[in-house]
Amino acid sequence: MKLKTLLFGVAVLLLTVTAGMAQEFDLSSVLPDGQPSTTGRIIQYIAILTVLSLAPGILIMVTSFTRFVVALSFVRSGMGLQTTPANIILISLALFMTFYVMAPTFDRAWQNGLQPLIANEITEAEAYDRMTDPFRQFMLNNVREKDLALFDSLAVESFDYDRNVPVEEIDLRVLIPAFMVSELRRGFEIGFLIALPFLVIDLIVATLTMSMGMMMLPPTVISLPFKVLFFVLVDGWHLLTAGLIRSFV
Repeated sequence: MKLKTLLFGVAVLLLTVTAGMAQEFDLSSVLPDGQPSTTGRIIQYIAILTVLSLAPGILIMVTSFTRFVVALSFVRSGMGLQTTPANIILISLALFMTFYVMAPTFDRAWQNGLQPLIANEITEAEAYDRMTDPFRQFMLNNVREKDLALFDSLAVESFDYDRNVPVEEIDLRVLIPAFMVSELRRGFEIGFLIALPFLVIDLIVATLTMSMGMMMLPPTVISLPFKVLFFVLVDGWHLLTAGLIRSFV
């Protein structure tokens, strides 16, 4: 009896699977009329996921984050501190300063590009142009002409590139690396000005310890409290953040 019941269940299962396989899967039901093909839609999804995965890198490339994080790292190294403030604190401060400086750019990109795209008022290509224009203008306002000319000439040698386009329409493949090099240079310039007072304190302390015959005592051990005290007395964090933000105004 059990064997007959088992055979009956297997027969019913086979009939169900066969009936389900006989039904055809219509791809037209997945996508509405007038939309791209399934392959095109999959490619779009892959591109979107790729952009989202590269979002931190894009944030560093086209914003003021590079200058901020380089300058803040010089503060810690100039005072001789290894882990104070922690990396998460410096990066968080650089991020919030970046959001503060880039707020007008983000607002224009949202209002002109992303918001109309979500409302299906413009196409993806038009939204891309509208969203990149504010960042393009920001980079053009802060890039050095020397760096821009360098990558412009290299682009002519590397790939098919038209140098006769207006500056407002310059290719991002040329503008972004030129902007990053400019930001690194300015970050190191600010870092030099930050490290110079700490270097003077180190020299003074080293001279005093040598004249007193304290050969075995590292001068950095004595100079560290004086550098921290000096930075606190001059309200260094206030001056540094104000100067960095005003450098983009």
